[in-house]
Amino acid sequence: MGKAMLEELRIQNFAIIDELELNLAAGFNVVTGETGAGKSIIIDALELLLGGKADGGTIRAGAEKAIIEGTFTLDSATRALLTPVLRREELLEGDEAAFVTLAREVRRNGRSSARVNGVAVSNEVLREVGSMLVDIHGQSEHLSLLNARAHLDLTDRYANLIEMRSGLGQVVERLNAVRQEIKLLLSDKKELERRADRLRYDIEQIEAAKLEAGEEEELRAERNRLANSEQLAKLCAEAATLLSGSDTPDAQKSAVDQLMQVSLLLGKLAQIDADLEYEHDLAVQVSEQVQELAIAVRRYGDKVEYNPQRLDEVEERLELIANLRKRYGQDIEAILEYAEKARAELEGIENSDERLEELRGSETKLLKIIGELAQRMSMARVAAGKQLSERVVKELADLRMENTRFEVEVYQEEDPEGCFVLNKRLAFDATGIDRLQFLMSANPGEPLRPLAKVASGGETARIMLGLKRVLAQADQTPTLIFDEIDQGIGGRVGAVVGEKLWTLAHDHQVLCVTHLAQLAGYGDKHYRVSKSSGGGRTLTHVAALNDVERIEELAAMLGTLNESGRQSAKEILAEARARKGEKPNSDKADAEQPRQPTLL
Repeated sequence: MGKAMLEELRIQNFAIIDELELNLAAGFNVVTGETGAGKSIIIDALELLLGGKADGGTIRAGAEKAIIEGTFTLDSATRALLTPVLRREELLEGDEAAFVTLAREVRRNGRSSARVNGVAVSNEVLREVGSMLVDIHGQSEHLSLLNARAHLDLTDRYANLIEMRSGLGQVVERLNAVRQEIKLLLSDKKELERRADRLRYDIEQIEAAKLEAGEEEELRAERNRLANSEQLAKLCAEAATLLSGSDTPDAQKSAVDQLMQVSLLLGKLAQIDADLEYEHDLAVQVSEQVQELAIAVRRYGDKVEYNPQRLDEVEERLELIANLRKRYGQDIEAILEYAEKARAELEGIENSDERLEELRGSETKLLKIIGELAQRMSMARVAAGKQLSERVVKELADLRMENTRFEVEVYQEEDPEGCFVLNKRLAFDATGIDRLQFLMSANPGEPLRPLAKVASGGETARIMLGLKRVLAQADQTPTLIFDEIDQGIGGRVGAVVGEKLWTLAHDHQVLCVTHLAQLAGYGDKHYRVSKSSGGGRTLTHVAALNDVERIEELAAMLGTLNESGRQSAKEILAEARARKGEKPNSDKADAEQPRQPTLL
């Protein structure tokens, strides 16, 4: 199986592109064309495909949505990197994938959707997968090279410190959380004291009440009895009289007497007819039960008394409970639960000094861990910076910057609140303790100065190319894209740039958008982008060039589309092929007749 690469790119309704299909080759691919034809738009589409920011304004006029799709073939190394992500997101069919397809759709309202292998995914997943497949080096990176933070990122990438830096960042995040809690404890001390006073008062009020679960219901029942004691006594007396009679001469027979008489009669009947034994027994039972009922009613009536003092006590107790319910809960159970929580909160506040001491201990421990990790990273950066400087200087010498000195400066700053490193406390952040910047001297005798203060536009482009070449040689990303990386350099240096990009293509698929014929001459595959107008529409075309077409394109890029220009173009190709060790191929059949560009 071949190397991993971007095999096919399809663009629809993006900027001035109507429909375009680009079939790329392994090795070094160059893309050229007139200004405005859509060369850089292809790169913009790729950036969108890889998870870049969606913008409805990039949709071609008259269309409702833009679609970009890319198909990547995978080799074993890239597949090993991608498989865990694809499996995690359930995007893998079978045990492993031979290729992966990315797709992005942008609608006019600015909303977008992403797919991997035809399955909808978040833009974050698309970026994660895309970052393992393609690395785009555009003109914006020339400007980022002037940013010291970018210097640190580049050096860490070269030193393979990204994973360690991520681990350090997690520890720093934990430290920040600890420090935030310390800050809250210190800043809210007065507020906590006020809160503690309030909690103490609440707890005292509830404890003083000595509440018991179910007490309120019992008190309400007692209040009802006390408030109606006279009526209770009267009703009990009447019921007792009806049940068991009274001592007055004219009293009627009571229910007990009448039931006893019924029992006697049924007893006599049962002696005559045994079938009435059950009824007799039932009458006896009822009579006994009524006698018991009469006794119970009289006892209850004897206990009923009018007690206004007890009634006042019950009313006061119920009023106390009602007031507590208004402040602490809907019933006694809720009030008691609030008291329990208040005690726990008060205990936490009263123990805040202990918590503060505990947090201070955690802070010191984390600062020591950060110091140890950051010191190891710093040593690795110094060593990597020295090696990186040496390799960049060599690359720059090849790019006609022989007198340039380049150095990676690594230094630290002290901070009384910083992490512990040896006997010092050093300032730090999620990247460690180092302040890092690239220094350069372009001419002999000049001191090293920050890159942003000494590098011209062309020098910046060449330094970026040198850095990218040094970094890309150890990069596992299969496809490297350079968007006009030759900005600010001339033809002679362009040839050197072309050769260096071609050497990168030994280990990567390289795609370069360029305006330099000398650079384009090193391409293994040459594509020309052009545009045409018709029917009120602008169409973009892309064509893979044969040898004759390449000569015409290179001559046009040289600005001399005549025999002299064609001869210069042939010389550029011949020199590039010689440097690449290729045999002349002017005798190829397709070199005799130019092919028409394919409209895609």
